[in-house]
Amino acid sequence: MEGAEWLARSLRGSGVSHFFFVDAVLRRTLLALERVGVQPVLAHAEKSAAYMADGYARIAGRPGVVAAQAVGAANLAAGLQDAYLGRAPVLALTGRKPLGHQHRNAYQELPHGPLFQAVTKHAALVERAEDFPRQLRQAWSAMLAPPPRPAHLDLHGLMGEVIERGEITDAPLELADWRAPRHRSIADGLDRAAALLLGAKRVALVVGEGALLSGCGPELLALAEALQAPIALSLGARGIVPTRHPLHLGVLGAYAGPPANAVVDEAELVFFIGADTSDMLTNYWRTPRLGRRCIQLDADPLEFERSYALEHALCGDPKLSLAALNTLIGRPERDGGYALRAATAMREWRAAMAPRMASNDAPIDPARLCAEISAALPEDGILVADTGYSGIWTGNLVELNGAGQSYLRAAGSLGWSFPAALGAKCAAPHRKVVCFSGDGALYYHLTELETARRRGIGVVLVVNNNSGFGQGWPNYLKQAGNRPVAAEQVLRFGPTNFARVAEEFGVTGIRVETPDAIGPALRRAIAMEAPVVVDVATGIDFRAPEPWTPPS
Repeated sequence: MEGAEWLARSLRGSGVSHFFFVDAVLRRTLLALERVGVQPVLAHAEKSAAYMADGYARIAGRPGVVAAQAVGAANLAAGLQDAYLGRAPVLALTGRKPLGHQHRNAYQELPHGPLFQAVTKHAALVERAEDFPRQLRQAWSAMLAPPPRPAHLDLHGLMGEVIERGEITDAPLELADWRAPRHRSIADGLDRAAALLLGAKRVALVVGEGALLSGCGPELLALAEALQAPIALSLGARGIVPTRHPLHLGVLGAYAGPPANAVVDEAELVFFIGADTSDMLTNYWRTPRLGRRCIQLDADPLEFERSYALEHALCGDPKLSLAALNTLIGRPERDGGYALRAATAMREWRAAMAPRMASNDAPIDPARLCAEISAALPEDGILVADTGYSGIWTGNLVELNGAGQSYLRAAGSLGWSFPAALGAKCAAPHRKVVCFSGDGALYYHLTELETARRRGIGVVLVVNNNSGFGQGWPNYLKQAGNRPVAAEQVLRFGPTNFARVAEEFGVTGIRVETPDAIGPALRRAIAMEAPVVVDVATGIDFRAPEPWTPPS
């Protein structure tokens, strides 16, 4: 069959339900995709198409697919940064002008290899249609091997048409059973890990995206309870355990609420589980402090010794390895004083935040908005949050049940959340998806409201609308000599009524200006099966929780 038909059938046979793209690319394939039941989703920019594929992949557990023609390759590569950092399998397909046009200043053409080098774990040129089955299978395998990350296939032809027109004799691929992470192994050296953990009186568990990806929530809780060890999380791992569990410390690091860093600073031994020991997770390597006793479990051996000298490294799947480790540890007698202090610190912090969570201020305190989202999010709901203050607000103040609910957070790309939420909804059409975005982030990809309406992607977009970049506002105001007019030139914009903007796109818009209207607006929006914008007028002077930092 022709390459276009083969590709469409291979994607369908591999469990792909949606194909995100910016025209003009793979036009023959797009027609074939609709015939076989895969929905093409035309986006308005390559970055937002990549973010859609990213959100899709994180929820589906299988590759999201995104495509653009040659001139869009640079934009598409930029959109893969978040997927790479967030450990999401995304397949990027680009068209490329023929070899005879390369290195001759061909119109709109640049070498694609360097553009994708930093944001993919596998990349290849596809010169001939007969090679495509082998190369697509290899890319699919690479994306799903731990750690899952993007791959790029550069197809012969400006729109990939040389590959589309070529003849392929192989049967279409059927890779639907391949899920991330595809390969799971039990770590060696668990006996020593058990001895180290049992020999320490104060153990803290620091948990990251790798643990969430492995689905080790039950095993993690069992270990924490056996060791009476508090659990601190990266933002990307939120939702792996119930946020109301007594051992749950919340987010650790630069985006943490006060108790988490302080409690981990007390630990005698820190156990990193599927966590990347980055600056954000460790508050710039201050919690835990360098020199603290640490052990680490990760499926990716390249994560070892990046930041902390380890007493012991365990290379294996977190879920399988923790299950085996729990058998070795059993139910030992433990001093619960450290865990009790952690739970007390969390309880006291929650009590201190309670007035803000119930605040009747107008403009609205985002803490109240987070409380209302906790109350409204369905038991199997998906919450997608942007970076910056959106991550801090939701990462510290929205409660999750640790079972049916999911939390996706940008790994750093402002504006990621709304397109990613659209992709997440495509992957889970029967689950409710709520996106939490600041107005500054939403401006990046506001045009995808049209995509949501056209394709009927029923995401609830909640806009924390404070007419500016709230996270940097107080510091910059101070730098500007407390002259608001000077600071406003850099960090303020609007005001914009996004409910009205939504209506212009043909999307239902709800404007919220008083706290008592948030709950009814969210419940109405979540009950609908169509995209809805809930525009919440918040104040820019409200401060999100700030992390505890050890004295220098």
